[in-house]
Amino acid sequence: MGMRLDGQHQTYEKPSSELLYVGFNQDHGCFACGTDSGFRIFNCDPFKQTYRRDFANGGIGIVEMLFRCNILALVGGGRNPRYPPNKVMIWDDHQNRCIGELSFRSEVKAVRMSRERVVVVLEYRIYVYNFADLNLLSTIETISNPRGLCALCADSRACVLACCGLQKGHVRAELFDITRTTLISAHEGSLCCLSLNLDGSRLATASERGTLVRVWDTRSGQRLAEMRRGAEPAEIQSLCFSSDCSWLLVGSDHGTIHLFRLAESETEGSPAALAPPTSSPADSLNPAVDNPRSNFAFLQSVLPKSLTPTYIQSQWSFAQFRLPGSERSLTRTICAFGADGTNSFLVVSADGTFFKCTFDPQRGGECLRQDWQRFLLADDDE
Repeated sequence: MGMRLDGQHQTYEKPSSELLYVGFNQDHGCFACGTDSGFRIFNCDPFKQTYRRDFANGGIGIVEMLFRCNILALVGGGRNPRYPPNKVMIWDDHQNRCIGELSFRSEVKAVRMSRERVVVVLEYRIYVYNFADLNLLSTIETISNPRGLCALCADSRACVLACCGLQKGHVRAELFDITRTTLISAHEGSLCCLSLNLDGSRLATASERGTLVRVWDTRSGQRLAEMRRGAEPAEIQSLCFSSDCSWLLVGSDHGTIHLFRLAESETEGSPAALAPPTSSPADSLNPAVDNPRSNFAFLQSVLPKSLTPTYIQSQWSFAQFRLPGSERSLTRTICAFGADGTNSFLVVSADGTFFKCTFDPQRGGECLRQDWQRFLLADDDE
């Protein structure tokens, strides 16, 4: 997952002067930054810069990692791009040079990689290539997609891609491993963010309004859960499943990270686990069983579903974290879960700051900031 910062979304607080792109690798163990002079890679835990490559003549607008291997996908960006913005350069860090390139007729909006595929996103089209030899395998037509929305699952045992469909608010899920296409009418408004879980069986989506997040089964297209981020509109910039699919992170431009419980880890991945649970006497004794709901949620058992307002049906976040200073201006962030078993998540902000936070899986509520780092400064000359 990544976020472009080079000239887009001008209403936001100006990012760190050098920063053009930030993105986590597939296991969230590190993240990459594209700058106006090259790119850098940082380890998340413990936090440290592990690699830096500076170019004398230009910036990097996209840096897509492949786990921790030596292969990266680079796209030029910024005021003086190192490479044309319509080309994807395959960089071999061991050889310190580009070993391949993919050229297109329009600007590259995003790149996604797995051990089997390289996916290039343009505004109206997505190209899927075989990783080993860069042979074109598939071309997908989409509605206008200026954000470059696309998700590719990281599990090598599955090959699932999710992208915009041909209609507003629709998602197309390509299950290449079983040769199946699932079309999902996810939202009435245009899509703003989407994400797949590790094996591609679950999809999270948000629209431009940003009040609701929905979870879907990619095989059946069935809606499994609906979560409410808040009542006021916001741009949802990041969605991330935990590795066991029991939690979902939601980050917005309001500077708040919301954590939703999807299922207990022992029931991971099952539709029953993600479906909205029914209340029972035991639930009232254990407030951690479910996400908070409206005080009028009991009406769901009285009124027909068609007459029950969406506001009542939705779940609210189980835990929250607010970035310091975010109440003063809109911000841009991406978030991801930390190592398994640590009950932690990571936040990278466009202002060049990194946070590691922990949450209480039983009580929820406010999350605790465990680590804070400023990884990119305007006068950084390391």
